[in-house]
Amino acid sequence: MAEQQTPRSLIVTLYGAYGRRLQGPVPVAELIRLLAAVGVDAPSVRSSVSRLKRRGLLVPERTEQGAAGYALSEDARRLLDDGDRRIYAEGPPAVSEGWVLAVFSVPEAERSKRHVLRSQLARLGFGTAAPGVWIAPARLYEETRHTLERLQLAPYVDLFRGEHLGFSATAQSVARWWDLTAIAKLHAEFLHRHEPVLAAWESRTDTPAEEAYRDYLRALDSWRQLPYADPVLPAELLPEDWPGGRSAEVFGRLHVRLRDAGARFTEFE
Repeated sequence: MAEQQTPRSLIVTLYGAYGRRLQGPVPVAELIRLLAAVGVDAPSVRSSVSRLKRRGLLVPERTEQGAAGYALSEDARRLLDDGDRRIYAEGPPAVSEGWVLAVFSVPEAERSKRHVLRSQLARLGFGTAAPGVWIAPARLYEETRHTLERLQLAPYVDLFRGEHLGFSATAQSVARWWDLTAIAKLHAEFLHRHEPVLAAWESRTDTPAEEAYRDYLRALDSWRQLPYADPVLPAELLPEDWPGGRSAEVFGRLHVRLRDAGARFTEFE
């Protein structure tokens, strides 16, 4: 799983949750205020923003009042839009959805790109079916295509749609393609951290804006990594005690309770 609860990750989460609602840039002073609410100091905000700028995700712009600020680049907006389809997905897919296969070959002279390709496919949630053959649920095709094109890796990859026809049962194959034990542990960690937060909120009748914002941003920052580590496979292909459904429910209930209340603290409305 990608880093969580770091200044850089929290900034991306902030823009994903609230920043896209703005037509213009988020002022630097506002970024510092909003990140301070989740324990990030000003120097960490500035250095993390600089890194995101170098990566082409944030673009420096002036607000209408002339203050320094940062807006999302077009690449960053596409990344966040693709991420929304995972983060806020409703329930696991059906087995009939099928699979997308990524088959790649990288010349030895460009072998450094082989590592980048593997890393990106793993980040997208692909499992390894065989050397050079990666597999994921078919719904990840569009995001995979966007990612490979953006990183100029498309010339090395062929993408296919298909279904699993044997010879072993699909559930047995899935257990080889993905490390289900490691993924289940990530869900358990999310539940350990955020299920008590949900219980505390559901015992209250009030929803103060700053508290809602703080707990929602932290929950979203943890949760948004999970649908990438976990490709969200059909339920019938997973162990009976799979914790993914419960962690999705916990996040969904936190989202409903806290997201809009937290927006009041951002002053973006």
